[in-house]
Amino acid sequence: MELKEKLLSSFMAFEERVDVHSELHDVRTAAIKNFENKGFPSKKEESWKYTSLNAILKNDFTVFPKHENSIEFSQVSKYFLNEVDTYKVVFVDGVFSSHLSSTTHEGIDVCLMASALNKPKYKMVIDKYFNQIANKDDSLTSLNTAFANEGAYINIPKGKVAPKPIEIMYFSTGNQAALLVQPRNLVIVGENSHVQIIERHQSLNENPVLTNSVTEIFAEKRAIVDYYKIQNDTLEANLIDNTFVSQQQESHVYVHTFSFGGNLTRNNLNFYHFGERLTSTLNGITIIGGKQHVDHYTLVNHATPNCESFQDYKGIYSDRSTGVFNGKVFVEKEAQKTNAFQKSNNILLSDKATINAKPQLEIFADDVKCSHGCTVGQLDETALFYMQQRGIPQKEAKALLMYAFSNVVIENIKIPELKQRITKIIATKLGVKMGFDL
Repeated sequence: MELKEKLLSSFMAFEERVDVHSELHDVRTAAIKNFENKGFPSKKEESWKYTSLNAILKNDFTVFPKHENSIEFSQVSKYFLNEVDTYKVVFVDGVFSSHLSSTTHEGIDVCLMASALNKPKYKMVIDKYFNQIANKDDSLTSLNTAFANEGAYINIPKGKVAPKPIEIMYFSTGNQAALLVQPRNLVIVGENSHVQIIERHQSLNENPVLTNSVTEIFAEKRAIVDYYKIQNDTLEANLIDNTFVSQQQESHVYVHTFSFGGNLTRNNLNFYHFGERLTSTLNGITIIGGKQHVDHYTLVNHATPNCESFQDYKGIYSDRSTGVFNGKVFVEKEAQKTNAFQKSNNILLSDKATINAKPQLEIFADDVKCSHGCTVGQLDETALFYMQQRGIPQKEAKALLMYAFSNVVIENIKIPELKQRITKIIATKLGVKMGFDL
């Protein structure tokens, strides 16, 4: 049975397993019908022109784990940010792990999405926010909505600052031959509130896994959101990440995406503006090799005046790896005084590595400052020669040049302990030891 048919036949059984109020049932039913009509995306669609899911979908994925799997903290401690105290929302094979998690309801809500979807006390919040900013026409987002249950629910009320960062961790044990998981996250940051969130998907085995993730982020007036996506998974892991961001007046949302591992990674990042004088920042670093594939698809919809957006994506590709950057800035007629900046810089370390870049601007306002740019090249041979002449070995010289290339993005990390972690991962990917700390 093909995966699409398996999912469609599993939908009714899924709804019988979860407590669903009538409004949510209608949302799920509409979503599964949209997925049934559209199916999985193909390269015939312009937005998926350079990324094919065909090889991945041939796996016989288990839709629901046959039994609950448990792991000990010692097995996964290296993946957590142990240098600093954090809240933790942890899932194992798509199922919430209470003994690995550290949640809270003291002043803020950091807990399980299933509780928010099914408990009456959260109904007003769910009705207001759930599935309100997600793209209802996108087939994979619809598939996630139809099966939405497990995931992180984060609600920072008005005037609150989360006292410590929040880690959202998804582990796959490999106890199934192939596993499909569909986490759904909802993040609500109230007026004048602030939160820092780190999200990671990690396989603990070499069995194939496909993660179809959807995250909705709502930043109210003057809210500040720092969101970090760490993607450094095994070569059998595939991730499709759909993130939708709604911003109100004077809010600041930063999404930093670090793509280092995995077989195929597709990041869909969508920002929508609903207030003036707000700022959207999208940063990314991609360092891959082998036959890895990373696809960044971004959209910033400027619908209100006096707003800013900044996109800065760096890519380093070796061997037969493939990168894609498809970034779109849309400025509506009402969005006067917009300042939008978009940049994609890439280094190819092999003549068999590939980058497909398509920066786009669609501007319907006449009083704006908008720019975009894309570069594809190799390491500066003159700079490399200069460093070698001063006693730096070629390997270390190349690594330092590549590190300097990506350092602009690294400097935007606001959690010092995470900054050090990312630096170490990059050094490992580049095959050197950095002789300094950041």
